[in-house]
Amino acid sequence: MISTPLVPVILCGGSGTRLWPLSRALFPKQFVRLTGDSSLFQQSVQRARAAQRLHQVLAESTPLLIVSNEEHRFLVQGQLEEMGETQAVILLEPVGRNTAPALALAAHAAKDYLGEDPILLVTPADQTMGEDEGFARVVADASRLAKAGSTIVTLGVKPSHPETGYGYIEPGAPVPEAADGSMGFSVQRFVEKPGLALAQEYLREGRMLWNAGIFITRASTWLKALALYRNDIALAVEKSWQAHRPDPMNNGLRFLRPSAELFQSVPSESIDYAVMEHCSPSGVNACVIPLQSSWNDLGSWQSVWSSMPKDAQGNAMRGQALFEDSEDCLVSSSGKLVAVVGLKNVAVIETPDAVLVTHQDKSQSIKNVVERLGASSRPEREIHRKVHRPWGWYDSIDEDEGFKVKRIRVKPGASLSLQKHKHRAEHWIVVRGEATIQVGEKVFTLKANQSTYIAQGEVHRLSNHQSEPLEIIEVQSGAYLGEDDIVRLEDVYGRSPTPTG
Repeated sequence: MISTPLVPVILCGGSGTRLWPLSRALFPKQFVRLTGDSSLFQQSVQRARAAQRLHQVLAESTPLLIVSNEEHRFLVQGQLEEMGETQAVILLEPVGRNTAPALALAAHAAKDYLGEDPILLVTPADQTMGEDEGFARVVADASRLAKAGSTIVTLGVKPSHPETGYGYIEPGAPVPEAADGSMGFSVQRFVEKPGLALAQEYLREGRMLWNAGIFITRASTWLKALALYRNDIALAVEKSWQAHRPDPMNNGLRFLRPSAELFQSVPSESIDYAVMEHCSPSGVNACVIPLQSSWNDLGSWQSVWSSMPKDAQGNAMRGQALFEDSEDCLVSSSGKLVAVVGLKNVAVIETPDAVLVTHQDKSQSIKNVVERLGASSRPEREIHRKVHRPWGWYDSIDEDEGFKVKRIRVKPGASLSLQKHKHRAEHWIVVRGEATIQVGEKVFTLKANQSTYIAQGEVHRLSNHQSEPLEIIEVQSGAYLGEDDIVRLEDVYGRSPTPTG
């Protein structure tokens, strides 16, 4: 067994605006099932566990470290529980400050909670790879290079096409520590996203690597490098971390909150800009190992298309689709049948409340659409029609002036908050399962085809004490039906009285 533990750090921030409308601020791409039956976040957990198993014995008992936005806490928890993962430390950022501060938080947490100075495997939560074992072998090589300290290892990917949306790494000479067979090279330089002509030149030369955004280093090495090259970030994060507070353990998961007030003042910067581009032998070394596996960061609908199985005409689909006289097209359908006729290199993304049609080579411009949605305060920018909550989900299936209809599912053993509404009344009809309902001081149960009415201003709670999911139809009526019309009085999930459902 290797004495130094390997601790996966999964960076779970980001909004994935280029994959709108499937990816949105409150349900970003890392939690979406884009390829296969697992989300990208769950795939990153699986890869990290495979790397741990190769690195050390009984790796399953070593917690994961996850850095996530506070708004995504219950998405992280729910998807971990789906996998049976009960060993994780989850750092809840009050605001996003990019990857350099996120990794600093993780390094402090790793040293204080998970070991004296573990090796960190730092990986984004929104990538896909060909196979886990190849990744694990490269991580094992990187861990040997990082173990001695004062070295940050990054992984590079051999380009398959002239990509202008990725950063590049130019490898230098083999590093002396690679005598054991680890294929490490010094980093000669980092190159930001190039133009098409330069990307084509890189592909012809065959020397440059895509920057995968994956790092392996000791916790102390990262903190040392950040203090050397961006001490303002290092000091601000340390102050916020020193004032952190833990939430109660939840099903084996530990949640830690840095000081929200102090974290607001942390400068926002990426790992590459803050540290990697400044590394040198006189401070902290940077080296790169080529990743011998297919890799895709799924940063655009074109990259999603490239990662999917295709028919003879190059068309790919998820959901229901018909292609007629069309080539190299992508359809993602949430339920409706989508027919594509006479098109080439087009993506059609259908969700219950929005449809995107774009040429795949223009998909990098989707963020402009998202910005316009934000400027006009359209809810489709932030949230789906179907909204996930810690107790289950609701789907706003119809709405007009004075009323709104929701389909609500409550997980077994779950309960909504004890709450009331100032501006609306609600009528609940049970369609599946058995509901336990509190209205004022009265508690009663309803089964399928039974209903109840909650008057405006009346304190109420909906719970599912059964072993099967509960589904109800909720009909709201009133002059104002916004989601912020909630006064939360009690909540089993520790949420404060906020307008989040």
